[in-house]
Parts: sequence; C-alpha cells; structure tokens
Amino acid sequence: MSYQMEGHLNLEHDHHIDTSKPMEYSTEDGSLRIFGFWVFLGSDLVLFSCLFTMYILLFRNTAGGFTSQQLYDYPTFLSETFLLLTSSFTCGLATYSMRRGWKNAVIGWLIVTVLLGLGFIGFEVSEFLKYVHMGATISKSAFLSSFFILVGTHGCHVSLGILWLTSIIIQVARRGLNPVTTRKIFISGLYWHFLDVAWIFIFTVVYFMGKVL
Repeated sequence: MSYQMEGHLNLEHDHHIDTSKPMEYSTEDGSLRIFGFWVFLGSDLVLFSCLFTMYILLFRNTAGGFTSQQLYDYPTFLSETFLLLTSSFTCGLATYSMRRGWKNAVIGWLIVTVLLGLGFIGFEVSEFLKYVHMGATISKSAFLSSFFILVGTHGCHVSLGILWLTSIIIQVARRGLNPVTTRKIFISGLYWHFLDVAWIFIFTVVYFMGKVL
C-alpha cells in the first residue's frame, strides 16, 4: 500500500511507521489511541446499559398518562431507523475507501453519512416536539422521563458524531490521507457503528416492543 503523506504532518513523533499494517495502525501512537477508544466505547456501553435498564423498569409507570402505544408512530421510527442504518453502510464505505487510498471517495461517503445523520436528527427533533405539543413532556411520568433520557442521550451522541465527522472531512480535504487522518476516520467509524448498534436496541426495546406489548 502506498501512503499519501499530504499536509503539515510532523513525523518526528512517529518514530516508526510499519507499512505492513493498515495506515491507521501504522504507528504506535495510532494503535494506542485506537485501543483507548475501544475502552471509551466500553464505558459508553455501560452508560447505555444503565439507561436501557431504567427504561425497562419504568416502562409501565405512565401515571395514568400517555402510553407507548399512543405515542409511537411507525412511519417516524422506521424512517429514523432507515436513515441511521443506511448511514452506517456509507460510513463503512468511507473506511473501505480509506483503506484503498481514495481520498475523494472518503470525503464523499463521509458527507453522505453526515447528511443521513442530519436527517435522522431532524426526524427525532420533530418526534420530540410532537410529543411535547401533545402534552407528553419529560416530567409527566416515569415512562416519559426514561424515554426522553434514553433516546435523547443517543440523539446527543449522534449530534456530536455529526460535528466530529464534519471536522474530519475538513481535515482530510486539507491534509489528505495520512496516519493521523486515517486513524481519526477509523475511530469515528467505530463510534458511528456503535451508535447504530445502540439504535437497533432502541428500535427493538423502545419502539417495537412499545407498540406490541
């Protein structure tokens, strides 16, 4: 694999570049940062596990108010699911392109991923505003509190991911593909896929079971 070293990258801190490995793993610093991010994802997994447990325990505590069957709307959460899972695919294509040194393809697929993420957030904000307009606010019941906290936390993570991917797009456009930018693309991809997996559980536990049970 030929490495494209564009931009102002200080290689003095990268004492050794192992060209036999993928570019994001080619330096010791890159490997350690990727490992550290796996640890971070482990802590985020604990966070979401706690939020899911809270939701499951409080799901039936509606205080005589709105229930999940009254609130959840198939077209809305199916659209959200389609957008986010499609964005996971396009994010994977960005990583695939990165491994082959296709800078423009990386930028293109990341832009598509960001646009899909924005569409997801748009549907989610619209959903929340609809519930609030109906009077189903976070303070109305334990069920609604757990719902808004769980789904809202995931939405905040997606919003941060959109900002992160946007900054990486700018860096790749300016500096090209090098051990630093490829490491950032790879780590942000791990983050985005984690959010997609978390959403699959939200779709199943919150929305699907909420409409069925």
